[in-house]
Amino acid sequence: MKLLLYSHYFAPSIGGVETIVQSLASGLAELRSKEGTREFSVTLVTQTPRENFDDAALPFSVVRQPRLLELTKLVREADVLHLAGPALLPLILGMLARKPVVVEHHGFQVICPTGQLLIESKGEPCPGHFMAGRRAECWKCDPALGWLGAKRLWLLTFVRRWLCTRVRSNVMPTNWLREQLRLPRDTTIHHGLVPLRPAPETEVSSLDVPVIAFQGRLVSTKGAEILLEAAKALLAEGREFRIVIVGDGPERVRLEAQANQAPLTGRVQFTGRVAPAELETVLGGATAVVVPSLGGEVFGMVVAENMLRGLPVIASDLGSFVEVLGETGETFQKGSAGELARKLREVVWPPTSQRTTRDAARTRAELEFSLQKMTMAHAALYWRVTGDRDSP
Repeated sequence: MKLLLYSHYFAPSIGGVETIVQSLASGLAELRSKEGTREFSVTLVTQTPRENFDDAALPFSVVRQPRLLELTKLVREADVLHLAGPALLPLILGMLARKPVVVEHHGFQVICPTGQLLIESKGEPCPGHFMAGRRAECWKCDPALGWLGAKRLWLLTFVRRWLCTRVRSNVMPTNWLREQLRLPRDTTIHHGLVPLRPAPETEVSSLDVPVIAFQGRLVSTKGAEILLEAAKALLAEGREFRIVIVGDGPERVRLEAQANQAPLTGRVQFTGRVAPAELETVLGGATAVVVPSLGGEVFGMVVAENMLRGLPVIASDLGSFVEVLGETGETFQKGSAGELARKLREVVWPPTSQRTTRDAARTRAELEFSLQKMTMAHAALYWRVTGDRDSP
């Protein structure tokens, strides 16, 4: 089967979508039939420049920044078109070519003009103005867009939603997102994780001070500031600890300035982006990982990956995080530094060992979020939408 996978962003760009797309394309390209032949011929199309990335090292073809005629030809030659998000041009081309189109939703673009489900002007989760019919509220969500930009995104949301009601399948990484988007012919396929080595089980008593880790882009939606506020409350109680913030982004300068003020001075380390091997070393020394996102999350790769490492995870109570964690982690009310501080007291300074919780989290991640499970579920879906057979 010829599979055309379209992702606007791809390596060397770094992000959750890029990681999932590469893992899925690699897994599908390596699937073999009983006779040993490839099940899928995979071509990935992206608008991301190659720079120094080695496309030839991948087990599938990569076409970067194609012109319209080239993209049209690729769509016509494909048996199935898979879109990582409701990208309008390839979505329309797929419809015109009468190809089976599968849209995998990595955001909220069909129910929110900005795709974040967050009121940017307030830094608060959106209660769902667009779907509730309060669509004029969307025009003033992000003042930086301006009147014309806000109206443009608002109109495009209607177009994306209408087109997605006519594709062969809408794929969601969580059942929670499925309930939010409310699209026909939908199915849930959890993201798959690259295998990681478990973090060492270091007791707090063996450390100079416990280490609380944050991992993610330093943007307003990720809520790193909530962690710093919670840290101030813990320091006021006389507790000692270090915070390691892994990641980079436009909020870094402001967050560093906040961390350099008393009482946080000297207790917060910003590592910037780190290579995968170094990331394991940095997080391997963590006592707990905090994921305080305010919105914009449809799955929670950081949550799932640190479950796989066996690290205690404390996450905000976003629906996607609650689903991924199950009963194996702690959640707190999004935006509440006070509740986060309380959860940190319980997790970082527990009266007894948390080994059972760590093992349960690791087992859940291995069973529910495996690469093989994700790959096989997508393969079965492609065969189903083409009508050739039920499964590979």
